[in-house]
Amino acid sequence: MRAIDVHSHFVPHGWPDLGEGMPWLRAETEREAMIMVGSEEFRRIRSDCWDASVRLRDMDADGIEAQVVSPTPVFFGYDTSPGQGEKIARVFNDLALEICAPAPDRLVPFCQVPLQDTDAACRELDRAVAAGHRGVEIGNHVGDRDLDDAGVVTFLQHAASLGVPVFVHPWDMPDAPRLDRWMARWLTGMPAETHLSIIAMILGGVFDRVPPSLRICFAHGGGSFAFWLGRLENAWHQRADIIAKSEKPPSEYVGRFSVDSVVFTEPALRNLVDTLGAEQVMVGSDYPYPLGERPAGGVVRRAEFLDEASRELLLRGNAKRFLAGTSVPASSAVDGSSSGRG
Repeated sequence: MRAIDVHSHFVPHGWPDLGEGMPWLRAETEREAMIMVGSEEFRRIRSDCWDASVRLRDMDADGIEAQVVSPTPVFFGYDTSPGQGEKIARVFNDLALEICAPAPDRLVPFCQVPLQDTDAACRELDRAVAAGHRGVEIGNHVGDRDLDDAGVVTFLQHAASLGVPVFVHPWDMPDAPRLDRWMARWLTGMPAETHLSIIAMILGGVFDRVPPSLRICFAHGGGSFAFWLGRLENAWHQRADIIAKSEKPPSEYVGRFSVDSVVFTEPALRNLVDTLGAEQVMVGSDYPYPLGERPAGGVVRRAEFLDEASRELLLRGNAKRFLAGTSVPASSAVDGSSSGRG
């Protein structure tokens, strides 16, 4: 059974100068490069970030029929001016379309927006969708503003009005000496950031203000949210004076968002399914980065607790619903009746 992967990233092979201190690419060979931020090395990457033929080959090997291709968060540019942020988004969104162009029925581009400015973010979402993007990836915060910030909520309302799915990815994790070892910012900071952003949407009343039609998915299994939902629920009831700002208890909102399956082990996946429901979990891989899952969807395919109907939902049914109205055709991306290798 082929799958739809809702979580992967791209990096172009080159882009215009974005200004001092901004990301740039130090090409080392035709197949390898280093993402630089100012004078600092950020991440070594390979051609699977930009070469559709390499990506499609790996998708075929993993049984992935269609893949959402989203920005790499270091390029969000949320700390720039609205004008500069809009310019950055335009550059990377247009390059993403070029990367996905060889296989439009298999590679599904998601854009980025300058979320630091609501008007600019909505304007770029409109432009990107008109140009061919089928969804949007946003960071889980903008500086000290969480997803319950009024401007972010307005953007989410706009995405809902357009029927555009939203993928939330953690980024810009807190830095401290204790987090500088063992990739601790990625191993603890990323799950914590995602957990916090879901809490912000619940306790901040975002789900009370955006329509149920909003399709929103959180990366990395929603961080630690599913494991600690009981603690959150207890706090809502026991410390209502501080916590109970949402119209309903936290457990009432678990059907309002999805998470991906990048949790690697069957017990962790089972916790997601038991807590959020089989209808709220979708295959994600975090391709092509080394902390992702290969083969993509492996934990879902191996999970013995899933019946075949639930497994089908996780592998492709839920993603098909999440991407409804996008360029993923029912005949090829879900049923595998067309190769579409471009």
